[in-house]
Amino acid sequence: MSTAAGKPWSLKRTLLASLLGLTLLLWASSAAIVYVEAQQESDELFDQSLVETGHLLLSLVENEVREHGLSQPISLPMKGHANPHRYLLFQVRDVNDRVLYKNDGAPDAALSPDAPAGLSWTTLHGQRWRLYTLWDESRELALVVAEPTSHREDISSRFFYKIVIFGTLLALLATAALWWSISRVVRVLQDSADEVAARTPNDLAEVSLDAAPSEVHPLLSAINRLFGRVRQTMEHEQRFTADAAHELRTPLAAIKTNLQVLQRARSAGEREEFIAALGVSVDRAARLMDQLLTLEKVEGAITTPQAGDLAPLLREHADHWRQVCAHQGLALELSIAQAPCALHADSMHMLIRNLVDNAVRYTPVPGRIAISCGQRDGSSFLCVADSGPGIPAEMQQRVFERFFRLAGASLPGSGLGLSIVARIAERHRASIKMSGGLDGRGLAVTMEIPADA
Repeated sequence: MSTAAGKPWSLKRTLLASLLGLTLLLWASSAAIVYVEAQQESDELFDQSLVETGHLLLSLVENEVREHGLSQPISLPMKGHANPHRYLLFQVRDVNDRVLYKNDGAPDAALSPDAPAGLSWTTLHGQRWRLYTLWDESRELALVVAEPTSHREDISSRFFYKIVIFGTLLALLATAALWWSISRVVRVLQDSADEVAARTPNDLAEVSLDAAPSEVHPLLSAINRLFGRVRQTMEHEQRFTADAAHELRTPLAAIKTNLQVLQRARSAGEREEFIAALGVSVDRAARLMDQLLTLEKVEGAITTPQAGDLAPLLREHADHWRQVCAHQGLALELSIAQAPCALHADSMHMLIRNLVDNAVRYTPVPGRIAISCGQRDGSSFLCVADSGPGIPAEMQQRVFERFFRLAGASLPGSGLGLSIVARIAERHRASIKMSGGLDGRGLAVTMEIPADA
């Protein structure tokens, strides 16, 4: 896969960026939520502390007023604090807003005389303060407690910096962990790629799955299946080349011998005899080549069978078979019924032609050949039966091997006809059975194709 510009993209960088970005996004969202919640909790605690302080101070002031009375304001110095405006300020005033009691740093004038009872906000010395106003039961004394927001801001700032530092460390750790994990996965892929790249054209052994994670197994398994198919193809080609060379050696040697003998012919009669023998050898070589090419075509075919019917294929060649059988002195019986199935027309033509040609070639005169198709037991079938010599039961499976011929076979042949039949039937998921033929002898070859083939 590549980008629009044609450059390959990096799985490692993409995974790292995606996972790290998601991790940081989740952390930032969580930190923001925690920070907001912590700030709200902090404000509530400060407010609660301010309220409790106000109640305590008011009770003390009320007791002092009852015992001594206050004609002049009293200021309480806060020793040891260089800047008293940064700390808690309070005043006690009467209904006329006359300040009766205050601590050091609190102004002589009433703090926010218009502030409502309870918690509120005000501004002192250019700074925002939190106020708590509390009246006694007789509504004669009012206590005002003021707290600068710098306390809260300092705590929030320290908490924020701690979150940032912790988040930075977490991001570094997450980056290192993600980099290590992704590198490990990519290293496994690279090792597999190096293993494949190191292979020679003839080395198609399976790629090892031992160290690969389970998610990579489907890819490596697909590569192994591809290697298997390539290996089978190469083996097939090597076997085909070897078999073709071996089988062509005999007719070519016969052709060469006949040519040498033809050159030494002493009369026209001898020359005609040797020319006829040469023609037989050429025909045998041509038939062998035709069978080899047919087998190669069948074994290399990958076309998926399509819905069809065997009956039209038989009817298409019925007249030709009648002429061939009549010329050979054989009786032909046709029984054609609908036999719907999934098939590949060209290869099925090859199968039928090979079965019928074998029956015609090996059935002596006078003899019979019966060709039929139809349906039974939920499957479609094709049967070619003859009254020839038949095949011994112990040899019926071996005749499907390539280049296998029965001992003592008098007719020339390549031994490929039934191999072609077997390969085509396999491609159609069909089964081939052999049984007794006509008139108590001969051979019947029956192919059954399942209904869902």
